[in-house]
Amino acid sequence: MRSRAIYGCAGTSLSAAEQDFFRQVRPWGFILFARNISDPAQVKALVEELRGTVGDPCAPVLIDQEGGRVARLKPPQWRARPPAAVFGALHAQNPEAAREATYLNARLIAHDLASLGINVDCLPVLDVPVPGAHDIIGDRAFATDPATIIALGKAQIEGLMDGGVLPVMKHIPGHGRAGADSHLALPRVSATVEELSASDFVTFRSLDQCPIAMTAHVVYESIDPQRPCTTSPKVIRDVIRGEIGFDGLLMSDDLSMKALDGPLSVRAKQALFAGCDLALHCNGDMEEMREVASEVKELEGQSLRRSQQALAHLSVPGAFDAAAAEAHLATLLGAAA
Repeated sequence: MRSRAIYGCAGTSLSAAEQDFFRQVRPWGFILFARNISDPAQVKALVEELRGTVGDPCAPVLIDQEGGRVARLKPPQWRARPPAAVFGALHAQNPEAAREATYLNARLIAHDLASLGINVDCLPVLDVPVPGAHDIIGDRAFATDPATIIALGKAQIEGLMDGGVLPVMKHIPGHGRAGADSHLALPRVSATVEELSASDFVTFRSLDQCPIAMTAHVVYESIDPQRPCTTSPKVIRDVIRGEIGFDGLLMSDDLSMKALDGPLSVRAKQALFAGCDLALHCNGDMEEMREVASEVKELEGQSLRRSQQALAHLSVPGAFDAAAAEAHLATLLGAAA
């Protein structure tokens, strides 16, 4: 049985201590960052090494490969992809071309990831930015209106899944109003429940069949003024599982971010108690991972069901002409320039 955690690692291959730790705690999955990446052969070897520690050739290996400023795989080894806002701008001119371009771009990202053995991408970003918010979301969002975000988010989900990669919608139930970067501080949102429901929650509600979602480290003062979503039973129960109706696999955002406080063991316990199915810890710090592991139990019950439900969406991609897709994508984006 696997534990309710996703961990990062420190470098481009596993140390003996990391191998022993992962064999012992058997996490649900792993996540890669720029520090773990040098070239395709190395990444493939690391993915296999990670999976070997849990004895599962299909264990989830995650990455944040959005395009724009959030991309762990970078040139010259991998092609740069545009940020989401480029597709949103195209949508304002030609909605059909924008949907096709978004799908193709996601399908090409999935092609890159699947060739390395990576089978989960933390995408799409379904946050709805508002004027005056911190630009941590910014051009990572498709647009400022929910309808565009829903149309292009759906195309992105389909492109990833057709390429054999599971999507993770983020940051549920919405990071777009945050006035701070949750990597560095705890954002507080003062909007009323009615405002949130009419805008921020709409994108997630419309795409609630996405297999996995990642929480926002954001306090919604009108719902739970004490706790950010990640550690709030009320937000997860009433909003994510309730109003939004998401019954997929719910993972926390990174527990080591500065939006959260207290020992890592407490953060993990709070997130899982609140209703997250999985606790995410990214920075590869062994002492911190041991702390998280002290509070992370085996995957069982509803969390196990949701995991099985999510992983059942993994499929072997059909035939795909990447060169033709690249050329067509360039034409679609070029017409908008």
